[in-house]
Amino acid sequence: MSTDTETEPGPEAGIDPNALRDSEDRISPLWLERLRAFVAAHRSEDIFTVMEPLHAADVGDVLESLDADERLGLVRILGDRFDYSALTEVDESVRVELMEELPNADIARGVSGLDNDDAVAILEDMEQVDRDEVLAKLPTFERLSLKRSLDFPEESAGRRMQTDFIAIPPFWTVGQTIDYLRREADLPDEFYQIYVVDAAYQVLGTLPLDKFLRAQRATPIEELMNTNFVLVYANEDQEEAARDFERYDLVEVGVVDESKRLVGVLTIDDIVDVIHEEADEDIKLLAGVGDEDISDSTVDTVRSRVPWLVINLITAVAVSFVIGLFGATIDQMVALAVLMPIVASMGGNAGTQTMTVTVRALAMRELDGRRLRRLITREMVVGCANGVIFAILIGLVTWVRFNDLQLGVVIALAMVINLVVAGTAGILIPLTLDKFKADPAIASAVFVTTVTDMVGFFAFLGIAGLWFGLF
Repeated sequence: MSTDTETEPGPEAGIDPNALRDSEDRISPLWLERLRAFVAAHRSEDIFTVMEPLHAADVGDVLESLDADERLGLVRILGDRFDYSALTEVDESVRVELMEELPNADIARGVSGLDNDDAVAILEDMEQVDRDEVLAKLPTFERLSLKRSLDFPEESAGRRMQTDFIAIPPFWTVGQTIDYLRREADLPDEFYQIYVVDAAYQVLGTLPLDKFLRAQRATPIEELMNTNFVLVYANEDQEEAARDFERYDLVEVGVVDESKRLVGVLTIDDIVDVIHEEADEDIKLLAGVGDEDISDSTVDTVRSRVPWLVINLITAVAVSFVIGLFGATIDQMVALAVLMPIVASMGGNAGTQTMTVTVRALAMRELDGRRLRRLITREMVVGCANGVIFAILIGLVTWVRFNDLQLGVVIALAMVINLVVAGTAGILIPLTLDKFKADPAIASAVFVTTVTDMVGFFAFLGIAGLWFGLF
Protein backbone atom coordinates (compact mmCIF):
# COMPACT_ATOMS: atom_id res chain seq x y z
CA MET A 1 0.00 0.00 0.00
CA SER A 2 1.43 3.37 -1.03
CA THR A 3 1.01 6.69 0.77
CA ASP A 4 1.20 10.20 -0.67
CA THR A 5 4.07 12.32 0.61
CA GLU A 6 2.20 15.52 -0.23
CA THR A 7 -0.98 15.82 1.79
CA GLU A 8 -3.51 18.62 1.92
CA PRO A 9 -5.15 19.95 5.06
CA GLY A 10 -8.30 17.99 5.78
CA PRO A 11 -11.63 19.82 5.74
CA GLU A 12 -13.44 20.43 8.97
CA ALA A 13 -17.00 19.18 9.22
CA GLY A 14 -19.48 21.39 7.40
CA ILE A 15 -16.78 23.66 5.87
CA ASP A 16 -16.04 23.69 2.16
CA PRO A 17 -12.25 23.72 1.73
CA ASN A 18 -12.71 25.12 -1.80
CA ALA A 19 -14.53 28.22 -0.56
CA LEU A 20 -12.31 31.30 -0.50
CA ARG A 21 -14.24 33.08 2.25
CA ASP A 22 -15.86 31.87 5.43
CA SER A 23 -19.26 32.81 6.88
CA GLU A 24 -17.84 36.10 8.21
CA ASP A 25 -16.45 37.07 4.76
CA ARG A 26 -12.83 36.55 5.84
CA ILE A 27 -10.29 34.50 3.91
CA SER A 28 -11.00 30.89 4.92
CA PRO A 29 -8.17 29.41 7.05
CA LEU A 30 -8.70 26.04 5.33
CA TRP A 31 -8.44 27.57 1.87
CA LEU A 32 -5.36 29.53 2.91
CA GLU A 33 -3.61 26.50 4.41
CA ARG A 34 -4.32 24.59 1.22
CA LEU A 35 -2.71 27.37 -0.84
CA ARG A 36 0.27 27.50 1.53
CA ALA A 37 0.79 23.77 1.02
CA PHE A 38 0.70 24.24 -2.76
CA VAL A 39 3.23 27.10 -2.60
CA ALA A 40 5.58 25.18 -0.28
CA ALA A 41 5.48 22.18 -2.64
CA HIS A 42 5.70 24.37 -5.79
CA ARG A 43 2.56 22.73 -7.18
CA SER A 44 2.09 25.31 -9.92
CA GLU A 45 -0.89 23.69 -11.66
CA ASP A 46 -2.85 23.50 -8.40
CA ILE A 47 -1.95 27.13 -7.68
CA PHE A 48 -3.16 28.18 -11.13
CA THR A 49 -6.41 26.31 -10.55
CA VAL A 50 -7.25 28.00 -7.22
CA MET A 51 -5.99 31.48 -8.13
CA GLU A 52 -7.34 31.81 -11.68
CA PRO A 53 -11.01 32.50 -10.73
CA LEU A 54 -10.18 35.17 -8.16
CA HIS A 55 -10.90 38.87 -8.62
CA ALA A 56 -7.92 41.22 -8.20
CA ALA A 57 -9.37 42.45 -4.87
CA ASP A 58 -9.52 38.86 -3.58
CA VAL A 59 -5.97 38.23 -4.75
CA GLY A 60 -4.92 41.31 -2.78
CA ASP A 61 -6.58 39.94 0.38
CA VAL A 62 -4.82 36.61 -0.16
CA LEU A 63 -1.43 38.32 -0.52
CA GLU A 64 -1.94 40.24 2.73
CA SER A 65 -2.89 37.01 4.52
CA LEU A 66 0.38 35.28 3.56
CA ASP A 67 3.81 35.71 5.10
CA ALA A 68 6.37 37.75 3.14
CA ASP A 69 8.25 34.76 1.74
CA GLU A 70 4.99 32.95 0.89
CA ARG A 71 3.51 35.88 -1.05
CA LEU A 72 6.74 36.34 -2.99
CA GLY A 73 6.83 32.62 -3.79
CA LEU A 74 3.20 32.76 -4.95
CA VAL A 75 3.82 35.70 -7.29
CA ARG A 76 6.91 34.04 -8.74
CA ILE A 77 5.08 30.77 -9.37
CA LEU A 78 2.17 32.57 -11.02
CA GLY A 79 4.60 34.44 -13.28
CA ASP A 80 2.81 35.80 -16.35
CA ARG A 81 -0.52 34.73 -14.87
CA PHE A 82 -0.23 37.11 -11.93
CA ASP A 83 -2.59 40.08 -12.30
CA TYR A 84 -0.56 43.11 -11.24
CA SER A 85 -3.72 45.12 -10.60
CA ALA A 86 -3.93 43.07 -7.38
CA LEU A 87 -1.01 45.16 -6.09
CA THR A 88 -3.31 48.19 -6.00
CA GLU A 89 -5.55 46.31 -3.54
CA VAL A 90 -2.90 45.72 -0.84
CA ASP A 91 -1.34 47.91 1.83
CA GLU A 92 1.47 50.13 0.58
CA SER A 93 4.04 48.33 2.74
CA VAL A 94 3.13 44.97 1.17
CA ARG A 95 3.23 46.43 -2.34
CA VAL A 96 6.64 48.06 -1.82
CA GLU A 97 8.06 44.92 -0.22
CA LEU A 98 6.98 42.79 -3.18
CA MET A 99 8.23 45.18 -5.84
CA GLU A 100 11.63 45.40 -4.19
CA GLU A 101 12.01 41.65 -4.67
CA LEU A 102 10.60 41.36 -8.21
CA PRO A 103 12.74 42.05 -11.29
CA ASN A 104 11.94 45.31 -13.07
CA ALA A 105 11.40 43.36 -16.29
CA ASP A 106 8.59 41.39 -14.61
CA ILE A 107 7.03 44.58 -13.25
CA ALA A 108 7.18 46.19 -16.70
CA ARG A 109 5.45 43.18 -18.21
CA GLY A 110 2.87 43.20 -15.43
CA VAL A 111 1.91 46.89 -15.61
CA SER A 112 1.81 46.90 -19.41
CA GLY A 113 -1.82 46.81 -20.41
CA LEU A 114 -3.16 47.82 -16.98
CA ASP A 115 -5.46 50.81 -16.74
CA ASN A 116 -3.40 53.98 -16.48
CA ASP A 117 -4.51 54.71 -12.91
CA ASP A 118 -3.59 51.21 -11.71
CA ALA A 119 -0.18 51.34 -13.39
CA VAL A 120 0.52 54.76 -11.83
CA ALA A 121 -0.49 53.48 -8.37
CA ILE A 122 2.15 50.76 -8.70
CA LEU A 123 4.93 52.85 -10.27
CA GLU A 124 4.64 55.83 -7.90
CA ASP A 125 5.85 53.69 -4.97
CA MET A 126 9.07 52.69 -6.75
CA GLU A 127 12.46 54.33 -6.45
CA GLN A 128 13.11 56.77 -9.31
CA VAL A 129 15.87 54.63 -10.82
CA ASP A 130 13.74 51.49 -10.86
CA ARG A 131 10.73 53.41 -12.13
CA ASP A 132 12.70 54.81 -15.05
CA GLU A 133 13.97 51.33 -15.89
CA VAL A 134 10.42 49.93 -15.89
CA LEU A 135 9.13 52.81 -18.04
CA ALA A 136 11.96 52.30 -20.53
CA LYS A 137 10.72 48.76 -21.18
CA LEU A 138 7.18 49.86 -22.05
CA PRO A 139 5.82 50.75 -25.52
CA THR A 140 6.35 54.42 -26.44
CA PHE A 141 2.73 55.60 -26.22
CA GLU A 142 2.12 53.83 -22.92
CA ARG A 143 5.40 55.12 -21.50
CA LEU A 144 4.63 58.75 -22.40
CA SER A 145 1.10 58.46 -21.00
CA LEU A 146 2.35 57.09 -17.67
CA LYS A 147 5.16 59.65 -17.41
CA ARG A 148 2.67 62.45 -17.92
CA SER A 149 0.43 61.12 -15.14
CA LEU A 150 3.41 60.70 -12.82
CA ASP A 151 4.39 64.33 -13.41
CA PHE A 152 1.21 65.47 -11.66
CA PRO A 153 1.36 65.99 -7.86
CA GLU A 154 0.75 63.06 -5.54
CA GLU A 155 -2.88 62.63 -4.48
CA SER A 156 -4.05 64.79 -7.39
CA ALA A 157 -6.77 64.07 -9.95
CA GLY A 158 -4.03 63.64 -12.57
CA ARG A 159 -2.55 60.73 -10.64
CA ARG A 160 -5.96 59.08 -10.29
CA MET A 161 -7.28 59.58 -13.81
CA GLN A 162 -7.51 57.07 -16.63
CA THR A 163 -6.11 58.33 -19.92
CA ASP A 164 -8.41 56.16 -22.06
CA PHE A 165 -11.59 58.00 -23.04
CA ILE A 166 -13.83 58.57 -26.06
CA ALA A 167 -13.75 62.03 -27.63
CA ILE A 168 -15.60 62.99 -30.82
CA PRO A 169 -16.25 66.21 -32.79
CA PRO A 170 -19.63 67.98 -32.50
CA PHE A 171 -20.45 67.70 -36.21
CA TRP A 172 -20.66 63.91 -36.19
CA THR A 173 -24.00 62.16 -36.10
CA VAL A 174 -25.10 59.40 -33.78
CA GLY A 175 -24.71 56.92 -36.65
CA GLN A 176 -21.13 58.01 -37.38
CA THR A 177 -20.28 57.70 -33.69
CA ILE A 178 -21.75 54.19 -33.45
CA ASP A 179 -19.80 53.10 -36.52
CA TYR A 180 -16.62 54.56 -35.02
CA LEU A 181 -17.17 52.74 -31.71
CA ARG A 182 -17.76 49.44 -33.52
CA ARG A 183 -14.74 49.87 -35.75
CA GLU A 184 -12.21 51.19 -33.23
CA ALA A 185 -10.35 48.45 -31.39
CA ASP A 186 -8.55 50.62 -28.81
CA LEU A 187 -11.47 51.73 -26.64
CA PRO A 188 -11.71 51.93 -22.83
CA ASP A 189 -12.86 48.70 -21.21
CA GLU A 190 -15.62 50.62 -19.44
CA PHE A 191 -17.00 54.12 -20.05
CA TYR A 192 -20.12 56.02 -19.05
CA GLN A 193 -20.18 59.04 -21.32
CA ILE A 194 -18.72 60.42 -24.52
CA TYR A 195 -16.84 63.72 -24.62
CA VAL A 196 -17.47 66.24 -27.38
CA VAL A 197 -14.32 68.26 -28.11
CA ASP A 198 -13.04 70.84 -30.55
CA ALA A 199 -9.83 70.58 -32.58
CA ALA A 200 -7.76 71.65 -29.54
CA TYR A 201 -9.38 68.93 -27.38
CA GLN A 202 -11.22 71.47 -25.25
CA VAL A 203 -14.50 70.03 -23.99
CA LEU A 204 -17.63 71.44 -25.63
CA GLY A 205 -20.07 69.03 -24.05
CA THR A 206 -20.71 65.56 -22.71
CA LEU A 207 -23.06 62.83 -23.90
CA PRO A 208 -24.27 60.16 -21.44
CA LEU A 209 -24.62 56.71 -22.94
CA ASP A 210 -28.31 56.36 -22.04
CA LYS A 211 -29.16 59.52 -23.98
CA PHE A 212 -26.86 58.53 -26.86
CA LEU A 213 -28.33 55.04 -27.31
CA ARG A 214 -31.91 56.31 -27.45
CA ALA A 215 -31.21 58.78 -30.28
CA GLN A 216 -31.75 58.21 -34.03
CA ARG A 217 -28.69 57.65 -36.22
CA ALA A 218 -29.16 60.89 -38.16
CA THR A 219 -29.23 63.09 -35.04
CA PRO A 220 -26.22 65.48 -34.85
CA ILE A 221 -24.14 65.07 -31.69
CA GLU A 222 -24.20 68.81 -30.97
CA GLU A 223 -28.00 68.63 -30.60
CA LEU A 224 -27.73 65.90 -27.96
CA MET A 225 -24.70 66.93 -25.92
CA ASN A 226 -24.97 68.47 -22.47
CA THR A 227 -23.36 71.89 -22.35
CA ASN A 228 -23.78 72.19 -18.57
CA PHE A 229 -21.07 69.84 -17.30
CA VAL A 230 -18.45 69.52 -14.57
CA LEU A 231 -14.72 69.21 -15.17
CA VAL A 232 -11.80 68.90 -12.76
CA TYR A 233 -8.23 70.07 -13.23
CA ALA A 234 -5.46 67.49 -13.27
CA ASN A 235 -3.54 69.40 -10.54
CA GLU A 236 -6.61 69.51 -8.30
CA ASP A 237 -6.43 67.56 -5.04
CA GLN A 238 -8.15 64.19 -5.25
CA GLU A 239 -10.23 65.06 -2.18
CA GLU A 240 -11.65 68.12 -3.98
CA ALA A 241 -12.47 65.92 -6.98
CA ALA A 242 -14.25 63.45 -4.68
CA ARG A 243 -16.27 66.33 -3.26
CA ASP A 244 -17.45 67.21 -6.80
CA PHE A 245 -18.62 63.63 -7.27
CA GLU A 246 -20.58 63.83 -4.03
CA ARG A 247 -22.04 67.28 -4.69
CA TYR A 248 -23.18 66.63 -8.26
CA ASP A 249 -23.89 62.87 -8.04
CA LEU A 250 -21.36 62.09 -10.78
CA VAL A 251 -20.40 58.72 -12.20
CA GLU A 252 -17.61 59.99 -14.44
CA VAL A 253 -15.96 63.37 -14.96
CA GLY A 254 -13.42 64.72 -17.46
CA VAL A 255 -9.97 65.84 -16.33
CA VAL A 256 -8.33 68.82 -18.05
CA ASP A 257 -4.85 70.37 -17.93
CA GLU A 258 -3.94 74.03 -17.45
CA SER A 259 -4.92 74.74 -21.08
CA LYS A 260 -8.33 73.12 -20.46
CA ARG A 261 -7.46 70.28 -22.83
CA LEU A 262 -9.07 66.93 -22.02
CA VAL A 263 -6.33 64.60 -20.74
CA GLY A 264 -8.24 61.90 -18.89
CA VAL A 265 -11.30 60.86 -16.89
CA LEU A 266 -12.11 60.02 -13.31
CA THR A 267 -14.69 57.31 -12.66
CA ILE A 268 -16.71 56.47 -9.58
CA ASP A 269 -14.64 53.36 -8.78
CA ASP A 270 -11.54 55.55 -8.48
CA ILE A 271 -13.37 58.04 -6.27
CA VAL A 272 -14.69 55.37 -3.91
CA ASP A 273 -11.05 54.45 -3.23
CA VAL A 274 -10.20 58.12 -2.68
CA ILE A 275 -13.04 58.59 -0.19
CA HIS A 276 -11.95 55.48 1.69
CA GLU A 277 -8.30 56.56 1.76
CA GLU A 278 -9.05 60.12 2.90
CA ALA A 279 -11.38 58.92 5.67
CA ASP A 280 -8.81 56.33 6.73
CA GLU A 281 -6.10 58.98 6.78
CA ASP A 282 -8.15 61.38 8.92
CA ILE A 283 -8.97 58.65 11.45
CA LYS A 284 -5.29 57.74 11.77
CA LEU A 285 -4.21 61.36 12.12
CA LEU A 286 -6.76 61.96 14.88
CA ALA A 287 -5.15 59.09 16.78
CA GLY A 288 -1.63 60.30 16.00
CA VAL A 289 -0.50 57.14 14.18
CA GLY A 290 0.34 58.74 10.83
CA ASP A 291 0.33 56.76 7.59
CA GLU A 292 0.31 53.36 9.25
CA ASP A 293 -1.00 50.00 7.96
CA ILE A 294 -1.57 46.74 9.81
CA SER A 295 1.01 45.16 7.50
CA ASP A 296 3.78 47.55 8.61
CA SER A 297 6.79 46.12 10.42
CA THR A 298 7.38 46.67 14.14
CA VAL A 299 10.20 49.13 13.42
CA ASP A 300 8.06 51.21 11.03
CA THR A 301 5.19 51.25 13.53
CA VAL A 302 7.44 52.42 16.36
CA ARG A 303 8.95 55.10 14.10
CA SER A 304 5.47 56.32 13.15
CA ARG A 305 4.15 56.60 16.69
CA VAL A 306 7.16 57.88 18.66
CA PRO A 307 6.98 61.54 17.48
CA TRP A 308 3.39 61.94 18.66
CA LEU A 309 4.10 60.17 21.94
CA VAL A 310 6.99 62.61 22.48
CA ILE A 311 4.60 65.52 21.94
CA ASN A 312 2.14 63.93 24.38
CA LEU A 313 4.94 63.53 26.91
CA ILE A 314 5.84 67.21 26.62
CA THR A 315 2.22 68.27 27.14
CA ALA A 316 1.87 65.85 30.07
CA VAL A 317 4.92 67.46 31.71
CA ALA A 318 3.29 70.88 31.23
CA VAL A 319 0.14 69.59 32.94
CA SER A 320 2.24 68.20 35.79
CA PHE A 321 3.67 71.69 36.40
CA VAL A 322 0.13 72.98 36.91
CA ILE A 323 -0.50 70.25 39.48
CA GLY A 324 2.83 71.06 41.12
CA LEU A 325 1.67 74.63 41.74
CA PHE A 326 -0.94 73.23 44.13
CA GLY A 327 1.25 70.65 45.88
CA ALA A 328 0.75 72.22 49.29
CA THR A 329 -3.00 72.43 48.73
CA ILE A 330 -3.21 68.72 47.85
CA ASP A 331 -1.10 67.81 50.92
CA GLN A 332 -3.62 69.51 53.20
CA MET A 333 -6.66 67.80 51.61
CA VAL A 334 -6.02 64.31 50.24
CA ALA A 335 -9.55 64.08 48.78
CA LEU A 336 -8.47 66.59 46.11
CA ALA A 337 -5.96 64.09 44.70
CA VAL A 338 -8.70 61.48 44.43
CA LEU A 339 -11.19 63.76 42.68
CA MET A 340 -9.10 65.93 40.36
CA PRO A 341 -8.62 63.27 37.58
CA ILE A 342 -12.43 63.14 37.22
CA VAL A 343 -12.64 66.80 36.21
CA ALA A 344 -9.79 66.53 33.71
CA SER A 345 -11.08 63.28 32.21
CA MET A 346 -14.60 64.63 31.65
CA GLY A 347 -13.19 67.75 30.03
CA GLY A 348 -10.94 65.72 27.73
CA ASN A 349 -13.79 63.53 26.54
CA ALA A 350 -16.13 66.48 25.97
CA GLY A 351 -13.44 68.36 24.07
CA THR A 352 -12.73 65.35 21.87
CA GLN A 353 -16.41 65.05 20.95
CA THR A 354 -16.58 68.68 19.84
CA MET A 355 -13.20 68.46 18.08
CA THR A 356 -14.31 65.42 16.06
CA VAL A 357 -17.43 67.19 14.82
CA THR A 358 -15.40 70.30 13.92
CA VAL A 359 -12.62 68.44 12.09
CA ARG A 360 -15.20 66.53 10.05
CA ALA A 361 -17.02 69.76 9.16
CA LEU A 362 -13.73 71.35 8.07
CA ALA A 363 -12.83 68.32 5.96
CA MET A 364 -16.24 68.42 4.26
CA ARG A 365 -16.04 72.22 3.72
CA GLU A 366 -19.32 72.67 5.57
CA LEU A 367 -18.38 75.72 7.65
CA ASP A 368 -19.41 78.94 5.92
CA GLY A 369 -19.93 82.13 7.96
CA ARG A 370 -23.46 81.38 9.15
CA ARG A 371 -22.84 77.72 9.94
CA LEU A 372 -19.60 78.57 11.73
CA ARG A 373 -21.31 81.05 14.07
CA ARG A 374 -24.10 78.57 14.70
CA LEU A 375 -21.62 75.76 15.47
CA ILE A 376 -19.59 77.90 17.90
CA THR A 377 -22.73 79.05 19.72
CA ARG A 378 -24.18 75.55 19.83
CA GLU A 379 -21.05 73.92 21.23
CA MET A 380 -20.63 76.56 23.92
CA VAL A 381 -24.27 76.12 24.98
CA VAL A 382 -23.87 72.32 24.88
CA GLY A 383 -20.74 72.61 27.02
CA CYS A 384 -22.58 74.75 29.54
CA ALA A 385 -25.58 72.38 29.64
CA ASN A 386 -23.38 69.30 30.04
CA GLY A 387 -21.39 71.14 32.68
CA VAL A 388 -24.51 71.80 34.77
CA ILE A 389 -25.79 68.22 34.37
CA PHE A 390 -22.55 66.54 35.36
CA ALA A 391 -21.76 69.15 38.00
CA ILE A 392 -24.94 68.15 39.82
CA LEU A 393 -24.14 64.45 39.45
CA ILE A 394 -20.51 64.61 40.59
CA GLY A 395 -21.41 67.11 43.33
CA LEU A 396 -23.94 64.69 44.81
CA VAL A 397 -21.55 61.73 44.50
CA THR A 398 -18.77 63.70 46.19
CA TRP A 399 -21.08 64.88 48.98
CA VAL A 400 -22.21 61.31 49.71
CA ARG A 401 -18.73 59.77 49.40
CA PHE A 402 -16.82 62.29 51.51
CA ASN A 403 -19.73 63.58 53.59
CA ASP A 404 -18.68 67.13 52.64
CA LEU A 405 -21.21 69.38 50.91
CA GLN A 406 -18.67 72.15 50.32
CA LEU A 407 -16.32 69.78 48.51
CA GLY A 408 -19.26 68.74 46.30
CA VAL A 409 -19.91 72.39 45.44
CA VAL A 410 -16.23 72.96 44.60
CA ILE A 411 -15.97 70.05 42.17
CA ALA A 412 -19.33 71.02 40.64
CA LEU A 413 -18.07 74.53 39.88
CA ALA A 414 -14.84 73.14 38.42
CA MET A 415 -16.83 70.72 36.24
CA VAL A 416 -18.94 73.53 34.76
CA ILE A 417 -15.86 75.61 33.98
CA ASN A 418 -13.94 72.74 32.37
CA LEU A 419 -16.80 71.48 30.20
CA VAL A 420 -17.51 74.97 28.88
CA VAL A 421 -13.79 75.40 28.12
CA ALA A 422 -13.69 71.92 26.55
CA GLY A 423 -16.53 72.75 24.16
CA THR A 424 -14.92 76.05 23.23
CA ALA A 425 -11.43 74.58 22.78
CA GLY A 426 -12.79 71.65 20.79
CA ILE A 427 -14.03 74.02 18.11
CA LEU A 428 -11.60 76.97 18.27
CA ILE A 429 -8.38 74.92 18.20
CA PRO A 430 -9.18 73.07 14.93
CA LEU A 431 -10.41 76.34 13.38
CA THR A 432 -7.20 78.13 14.39
CA LEU A 433 -5.01 75.34 13.02
CA ASP A 434 -6.96 75.36 9.76
CA LYS A 435 -6.60 79.14 9.47
CA PHE A 436 -2.81 78.82 9.74
CA LYS A 437 -2.81 76.06 7.06
CA ALA A 438 -1.99 73.30 9.55
CA ASP A 439 -3.92 70.03 9.32
CA PRO A 440 -6.42 70.13 12.22
CA ALA A 441 -6.73 66.34 12.13
CA ILE A 442 -3.09 65.95 13.14
CA ALA A 443 -2.56 68.30 16.07
CA SER A 444 -6.03 69.11 17.44
CA ALA A 445 -6.26 66.15 19.83
CA VAL A 446 -2.95 66.98 21.55
CA PHE A 447 -3.83 70.65 22.09
CA VAL A 448 -7.45 70.02 23.15
CA THR A 449 -6.43 67.40 25.71
CA THR A 450 -3.68 69.64 27.08
CA VAL A 451 -6.04 72.61 27.47
CA THR A 452 -8.77 70.58 29.19
CA ASP A 453 -6.28 68.92 31.55
CA MET A 454 -4.62 72.19 32.53
CA VAL A 455 -7.89 74.08 32.94
CA GLY A 456 -9.50 71.17 34.80
CA PHE A 457 -6.69 70.83 37.34
CA PHE A 458 -6.23 74.58 37.71
CA ALA A 459 -9.95 75.26 38.17
CA PHE A 460 -10.55 72.45 40.67
CA LEU A 461 -7.44 72.94 42.76
CA GLY A 462 -7.63 76.74 42.57
CA ILE A 463 -11.29 76.90 43.65
CA ALA A 464 -10.62 74.35 46.41
CA GLY A 465 -7.66 76.33 47.69
CA LEU A 466 -9.65 79.57 47.79
CA TRP A 467 -12.81 77.96 49.18
CA PHE A 468 -11.10 76.09 52.03
CA GLY A 469 -8.37 78.71 52.63
CA LEU A 470 -5.54 76.26 51.86
CA PHE A 471 -3.15 78.79 50.28
